[in-house]
Amino acid sequence: MVDEGGIEFIRALILEHPAASRRELSRRLCLAWNWVQLNGVPCDMVCRGLMLTLERAGHIQLPPPKGRPVNPLAQRRRPLRPQIDDSHITGKLKDIGPIEFRLVRRTPEEALFNGLIEHHHYLGYTQPVGGQLKYMAYAMGRPLACLSWSSAARHLGPRDRFIGWNPEARRRNIGSIAYNSRYLILPWVHVPHLASHILGRMAAMISKDWERLYGHRIYYLETFIDPGRWKGTCYLAANWIPLGLTTGRGKDSTSLRPNRSLKQVLGYPLEKQFRRRFSEITVS
Repeated sequence: MVDEGGIEFIRALILEHPAASRRELSRRLCLAWNWVQLNGVPCDMVCRGLMLTLERAGHIQLPPPKGRPVNPLAQRRRPLRPQIDDSHITGKLKDIGPIEFRLVRRTPEEALFNGLIEHHHYLGYTQPVGGQLKYMAYAMGRPLACLSWSSAARHLGPRDRFIGWNPEARRRNIGSIAYNSRYLILPWVHVPHLASHILGRMAAMISKDWERLYGHRIYYLETFIDPGRWKGTCYLAANWIPLGLTTGRGKDSTSLRPNRSLKQVLGYPLEKQFRRRFSEITVS
């Protein structure tokens, strides 16, 4: 959150541009404060979220919205069920041959990925927000698994205590965490130790792939599991660290009461010196 001087600056910006839309004000504020991602794109959504938060708290008054554009995510058609070979894949890990990993976002295979998640993952498919990667693992020419990674939640108590950063360090470096939002071993694939093996392979490649797309590396991975459904065995076998339970309150909660099930938080540092890395780097 900004201090009183920052709030006064935003108030002055609004007064100087009385005809400006909320979007234009957000872009002007990004320019004034040099809020840009490493690829030079303004942090427009983050800035607009900040301004809305300040308005709701009574600190500033934004101009009324100039219409409500259609949200394409809200009207997105559900992915279709893929028509693929679903005969059983069984055997030992060494028997299925080399495993190939494909980044499928913005490729013809993305529709297959979305459809498999929608129809075979218990949470279904939702469009990730922020930075994101989608992988499919193949062997013998057939898909075995789907994994999606996206930007991390800004506030997560067990993770924040484990890292030990303060709010400013978290704000600067939250972009160097990738959240495993979906992980699916296809239901007809029965290969012992495959799930933990894939997680290990992912840990070795995701940072370079993220850097290639977004201009900076990843130093830490995280995910949630529902302990009422899963034990997280494959994550534990891949040396992920259980950090504790969430509060059960979503980001829009207005009370201290849980409004959803509590999740186990698991983390995986990609470097031994990840805490030092987080104190040195700055990711917008």
